[in-house]
Amino acid sequence: MRSGLVDFHCHLDLYPDHAAAVERCERDGVFTLTVTTTPKAWQQNHDLASATRHVRAALGLHPQLVAERAHEIGLWEELLPRTRYVGEVGLDASPRFYRSFETQKEIFARVLSLCTAAGNKIVTTHSVRATKAVLDMIEQYMPPTRGRVVLHWFTGTAAEAKRAVDLGCYFSVNADMLANEKRAAITKALPLDRVLTETDGPFTQTDSRPTTPSDVWIAVEGLARLHGMPQADISATIMRNLKSLLVEQG
Repeated sequence: MRSGLVDFHCHLDLYPDHAAAVERCERDGVFTLTVTTTPKAWQQNHDLASATRHVRAALGLHPQLVAERAHEIGLWEELLPRTRYVGEVGLDASPRFYRSFETQKEIFARVLSLCTAAGNKIVTTHSVRATKAVLDMIEQYMPPTRGRVVLHWFTGTAAEAKRAVDLGCYFSVNADMLANEKRAAITKALPLDRVLTETDGPFTQTDSRPTTPSDVWIAVEGLARLHGMPQADISATIMRNLKSLLVEQG
């Protein structure tokens, strides 16, 4: 078993056995950020994660659910003081969810503003077909001195990647991103000191089954191949990046 792995974006509560999924991360020593899609799901995730060394639970309100669950932002706000980790939040402008896009922006603005007011939050962010809008809102509502944004499954352009770096963002990279030639090229241009790994399990597949956090070594292997570096060096870099991300800001 490879040790020292990081899965900075995974949905542990969406596996068939949530508790077993948490236990496996702990047993395998994978630092896992388990994101939630609604604030109502956070408490159970937090309760299971709080007994572990390696799992942390993030407080989310997924943009794809905003149309039905925007009213849960009140609960999200109530729970925010209890966690440093926020996600999954952000914007989704794909055709299926575009009707709620203005409401999504209102919710995301509130999320970023509240995180900024609280300070020291780490926000894992969805940006499907909405990279520019997400970066605009980060620039407007969340200066890098007040918190950290990690762009999950980044699909923006090279210019947007540079802008994100300038805004202090990190990026979490999964194996599917590296399997796409165009995405891999943009990923290669990201500063290595801003890169983390993720699986987005169970929404991705490994060997025809849902990817688990322990499979994140495949993304490490892909990054090593992409950069022509030993896997051990990539693993060490990602762990160093995680520690830098988690340092409390003054």
